[in-house]
Amino acid sequence: MSELLLVGVGFMGRPYLTAARRLGLRVAAVEGAARAADTAGLVDHIRVAPGNHDEQWAAGAWAAAADRKPAGVLAFTENNVLGAALLQDRLGVPGPSLHAATVSRNKALQRGLFAAAGIRQPEHLMTDDLESARDWAAAHLPVVVKPLSSAGSEGVELVEDLDSFQDAVARRNHEGRLLVEAAVDGPEYSWEALLSEGKVWLANLTAKETAEPPHFVETAHRTGIQLDHEAAAEVTEFCAAVVAALGMRTGIVHLEFRLAADGPTLMEVAVRTPGDYLMDLLSLTYGLDWFEMVVRLAMAMPLPEPPPGPVAYAASYLPIAPPGILVEMRGMAEIEAHPAFVTCGWWKHPGDVVPATTWSADRAGYLIVSAETPALRDEALDFVRETLTIVTRPG
Repeated sequence: MSELLLVGVGFMGRPYLTAARRLGLRVAAVEGAARAADTAGLVDHIRVAPGNHDEQWAAGAWAAAADRKPAGVLAFTENNVLGAALLQDRLGVPGPSLHAATVSRNKALQRGLFAAAGIRQPEHLMTDDLESARDWAAAHLPVVVKPLSSAGSEGVELVEDLDSFQDAVARRNHEGRLLVEAAVDGPEYSWEALLSEGKVWLANLTAKETAEPPHFVETAHRTGIQLDHEAAAEVTEFCAAVVAALGMRTGIVHLEFRLAADGPTLMEVAVRTPGDYLMDLLSLTYGLDWFEMVVRLAMAMPLPEPPPGPVAYAASYLPIAPPGILVEMRGMAEIEAHPAFVTCGWWKHPGDVVPATTWSADRAGYLIVSAETPALRDEALDFVRETLTIVTRPG
């Protein structure tokens, strides 16, 4: 029986385990210490990563492969990507490529690579002294300040004027290397694609909504988006150029861009499982299990015929609660009775302290809807937004 090694599982990666079992595979895992005990009963073999940095996940992956040679290796989230890619490269098993994984883990590397490839992206400056970037920022305001390696919009903030930039300097000059980028106007999208040996097998366009500035916390996703013919062709060409420059071979890509006045403009690209339950939305939208497809790619197993297009239209809503002590979520009975409602989950619970939201981990939870048409999906999403009230009290 062939064995899949999962580098990182967490909670949202558990559908990979289910898919692997369904395909008749043994499963080994490298997991963090906090989740190792819960994961151990779900897999055939487990190794505990010695920490949460890329290098420590790589150490766990190498140790796991020394115990037993897997036929496939799959990374779950950001910190898992490089360790998995190093092992994929050493074992000669399918993966995004060591080049793609390395570049995906560093936004400054992305900027350098895609500049050389002529791919549209924001003007930018990398600095290890934010104060020294003041003059550059002044000439490019508004700007976005972000760390080189992060996920979930952590540390990403819009700076609209010089007073705000000086405030960012006071708060962040100790952080070391940062990117300062000219802000780009235009609606935000993500492009999710499954690739096999550099060729796109199935791709999807997701429309994204974010909270008000200065932070870019994502609050809603709608999958199966159809642009007009000209824009769709331009996006397809743009995304193909990005994955070609990245050197992407096999696996899943999550590419974020803004559709600016002069065309698609790259924000960033990742070669791992997208967050916010996007995999569930994608599975609903295309009528097949995206987790299983990713496992098949990692194990060099045959793929079915790709669906010609969406069979449904899904959305997620990720509400932001007012800061304070969470009291209750009102309107859930009505929401769960709606015909488009699929599921929900909560990260914050009554009695929890809710901070001001600055990144994805601060959101209250998620709700998923799915419908037969884009219009019905959008109506359901609006209904959820209008019906749900999250009550907090000062504290």
